[in-house]
Amino acid sequence: MRSIDIGTQLPTWELPITTTLVVSTALATRDFQDVHHDRDLAQSHGSKDIFLNILTTTGLVQRYVGEWAGHEALVRACELRLGAPAYPGDTLTFSGTVGDVVEADGERRHVVDVVGVVSLGAHVTARVTLVLPDRAVDPTSAIDPTSAVEPASAVEPVETPGKVGA
Repeated sequence: MRSIDIGTQLPTWELPITTTLVVSTALATRDFQDVHHDRDLAQSHGSKDIFLNILTTTGLVQRYVGEWAGHEALVRACELRLGAPAYPGDTLTFSGTVGDVVEADGERRHVVDVVGVVSLGAHVTARVTLVLPDRAVDPTSAIDPTSAVEPASAVEPVETPGKVGA
């Protein structure tokens, strides 16, 4: 197993927060609370605008650490605390540091402390515990914010034999 030293800094990742990101990720996580998709209702509840939901933030934290660690890394724990809301028009900037390396259940686990900051302050503080893959990681590798899963429109449909409605 490979090891990364305590104090290793992850590269920063800047993610523009757009209305589309807020609404689509709320829907994707089945969070239909109005504060995540309806600006007028969010404002009537005292918010400046719609804002990212906790499930999206959790996914973004894990993506940030996972992109750095490699797709074969195993996330064993993700603890986080939300702070300032992440509104459309802002940028969410992630930074991270390897804060500890521990042995548990026969595994070497790396504990990464993550902070995601918006213009109002810390949006999220998190601690992600993971097992790194055996192959080497470049601790200075940048995260590509444009990398994503292929869009559904690029996937060819599969035809199913049989009658429709049968």
